[in-house]
Amino acid sequence: MTVELLIHAIVHQTTILIAQLATRGGARAPLAQVANQVFLELTRELERQGVSRKVSADMFGLGLRTYRRKIQRLSESSTERGRSLWEVVLEFIRERGSVTRSDVLVRFSLDEEAQVRSVLRDLCESQLVVAEGTRKVVYRAASADELQALRTSTASEGQDDLLIALMYREGPLTLAEIAQRAQTDEGLIETPVARLAEQGRVQRVIDGDVIRYEARALVIPIGAAAGWEGAVFDHFKAVTKTILARLSSQGTTRLEDSAGGSTYTIDIWDGHPLAEEVRGTLGQMRSTLSDLRERVNQYNQAHALPDDHERVVIYAGQSMVQEGSDE
Repeated sequence: MTVELLIHAIVHQTTILIAQLATRGGARAPLAQVANQVFLELTRELERQGVSRKVSADMFGLGLRTYRRKIQRLSESSTERGRSLWEVVLEFIRERGSVTRSDVLVRFSLDEEAQVRSVLRDLCESQLVVAEGTRKVVYRAASADELQALRTSTASEGQDDLLIALMYREGPLTLAEIAQRAQTDEGLIETPVARLAEQGRVQRVIDGDVIRYEARALVIPIGAAAGWEGAVFDHFKAVTKTILARLSSQGTTRLEDSAGGSTYTIDIWDGHPLAEEVRGTLGQMRSTLSDLRERVNQYNQAHALPDDHERVVIYAGQSMVQEGSDE
């Protein structure tokens, strides 16, 4: 029962994170395939841990035959993207050039009118659709110039950092493996990965006829306008790795342990004598660790990195939550 409660709590927090990511900056990322992806990833990980399909089926509350059929069906269609009402309404407006609200409501008459109206309003707020007119509103898709203005240069930079984070934490990887982890088509990442290799930000590892890519460093400057996607993945990966290491260890945690994690919650308020020291703790930790990393990197550049070595991952995060406020 305790483990079940823990799993439910983690799933709840993860869904909150996914919802925030899917709607960040006005985006509306398709989520139709998320449930299927979770199921497939869980089944694959259970198999990697040596759990038989019969036992896995029982864990999901399915018969073995139903379980196998579901895996086969989802595996065959896992590369297809689910389509939401948001997507098809946008496609309809783009194909027609310009439409009235009535045109859209008639086209999608099988859907709830309130939902269609909400999608139209959301598309306009996202600046993918432009509403013109006052008495009779006409909707048109944003032009290429308008979309280009909407897409800031930080978008491609953010993709670069995310790809580098994948290769840094999980490389060396082939293009197909990078695409699989990024849940995208191989053709969409071939050009940016090649460019990153030419820039020296990632390295090619040639093994016979197989080309893999790895990143030997991942540094996203504090305050950078782009790169938050890679930073989020890196933070999440570090926390997950730390928890997995703790689960696989035996015995209780000690202060002198070199692996593990601790969470400290400290209550302060304006006028508290230690408030500024608490608020500045993350900055102090960043400064200390940045200096340490720089000194280690300087030494490593002058000495060959042995094949057998340890990678120490230290994660530091801090949030400020206002308690007791109407907000």
